[in-house]
This record gives sequence, C-alpha cells and structure tokens, in this order.
Amino acid sequence: MTIEDDIAFLERVPALRLLGRDALRILAIGSENRYIHEGISLFGEGEDADGAYVVQEGSFELVSAKTSIPASVAGPGTLIGELALFTETRRPVTATAREPSSVVRIPRQLFLKMLEGYPDAARRMRDAVAARVNQTAAEFARVRSVLTGGPGRK
Repeated sequence: MTIEDDIAFLERVPALRLLGRDALRILAIGSENRYIHEGISLFGEGEDADGAYVVQEGSFELVSAKTSIPASVAGPGTLIGELALFTETRRPVTATAREPSSVVRIPRQLFLKMLEGYPDAARRMRDAVAARVNQTAAEFARVRSVLTGGPGRK
C-alpha cells in the first residue's frame, strides 16, 4: 500500500476523519502495520496502553474477564483503544484475532505530536470527544433515572 492508500484508509475511520488529510498523512507515515494470526492476542486486559489500533482486515474479539459484559467484535475500520491516544491508561479488555487480521498501530507520542503541529485538527478532535462525553453523561443520567424510578422512567 502507498501512503495515499493509508491516508484514504484512515479517512474512513469516523474518529480520525475529522483530523483532515494533512494530519492523517503524518499518522500514515509514522504508524506501523501489524499482522496477527488467528487466536493470537493483540493485547491483554490490564496491559499498559501506549497507543491505539485501527483494524484493517479481519476482526478481533474484545473480552473483559472482570465484567459480565458479553464480548464485542471489532472489524475493519474500527479504532481500538482510542483513549490511549490521549493519556496513559491500561487496556480494559483483551483483543484476540478471530481470523488472520491486520491492524495499523498509532503510537500515543506520534498522535500527540501530530496534534501539536495541527491545532485546527486538535480543536476538531477536542470538540468531537467533548460531544461524545456529554452524550455518554446524558445516557448515564437517563439510565440512572430509570433505575431509581425518577423522571424519564418508562
């Protein structure tokens, strides 16, 4: 694949497309591609997270041993570990390849350096993350209201 192909791929990832083509060029140049065999873990629950992954081909089962939440599946175009692009954190799940798969790894340091060089992209990312946090907080409030029998109960 060429750099232009890599940029076009990253533009199809909803959380990344808002960065713009020039910022994505930096990510495409500095990121790395990895191939993961079926049944092999990309990362394990509790491991330090120093970046995110975008699934190119194949799929990954995301499972937490600490919760009763059913496993979810991340397929092509899914950004896994987005929070690790912004801050030090630990992996909340184990990601295991369900089939031969490939990912693009975006290291946190590369992502943060890109944001420094593209302040407009950083503002767009900040606004998008803030909107998602506000939406999540509103959803939590609705769930809490339903569980406690407060307003909004159906």
